[in-house]
Amino acid sequence: MDEQAIIRVDQTVRKWLHADYDLMQKMMHKDLEVSEKTGPRDLVTNVDKASERFLIEKIRTFDPDAKILGEEGFGDCLTSMDGNVWIVDPLDGTMNFVKQRDHFAIMIALYQDGKGVLGYIFDVMNDVLYAGGPAVGVYANDERLTAPNNIPLSEGLFGASGPLVIGNISGMQEIIRHSRGMRIYGSAGIEFIHAFLGKTVGYSSFLKPWDFAAGRILAETLGLVVTKIDGSPLDMLSSNLVLVTTGKAQQDIRTIVNENV
Repeated sequence: MDEQAIIRVDQTVRKWLHADYDLMQKMMHKDLEVSEKTGPRDLVTNVDKASERFLIEKIRTFDPDAKILGEEGFGDCLTSMDGNVWIVDPLDGTMNFVKQRDHFAIMIALYQDGKGVLGYIFDVMNDVLYAGGPAVGVYANDERLTAPNNIPLSEGLFGASGPLVIGNISGMQEIIRHSRGMRIYGSAGIEFIHAFLGKTVGYSSFLKPWDFAAGRILAETLGLVVTKIDGSPLDMLSSNLVLVTTGKAQQDIRTIVNENV
């Protein structure tokens, strides 16, 4: 895909997201239909479902030969990343959305033959769209972002999911002790944003493809490292223990992880 084609896709996806934002703003102030998926901490609402249906309809009209992976199951069953693959998280941070009406995001990613082309994380309540990719750079609305400072773990705050810390998985408690402190936001998209902006030195959690697909493209474009926590490559079609961080912090974390194997 050449640069002009990427720009055309980017302009189109931005329109979808702003329209989806308007839809979400209207729905979120009405009574929500909330149900459990795997348990009381894994929720889905009528807003999640409406958002995914809306986005998938737009993608199928715009790119009919593409495959789509969506969190709520309205996409396709993927067995490979060949061709154009769109990965959609219609409402990342559903628990935050239900309980706080804050700290949630809409996320879309476009991969072509396994390579990230464009990623989008829409911080809904702050009305900021983080968008871009390797061919065009990364923007927060219309402001181009620069790479965060490549600082070590000891100089930054670290975002981690609660279960990793409680279970001390991969030495997570030691990782936190080597940082300036832990932050938990409850949304992978919001955690990725904090890493983009240098507000945290990194983030780790068990994530599914729709949780990290967009963030990976944007983070890598900004010079951050996105891998499994042991440094091995991510599998784009399955769950991973994901680590996004600066290069220096990744080295620090890999040392700790190796000591806790």
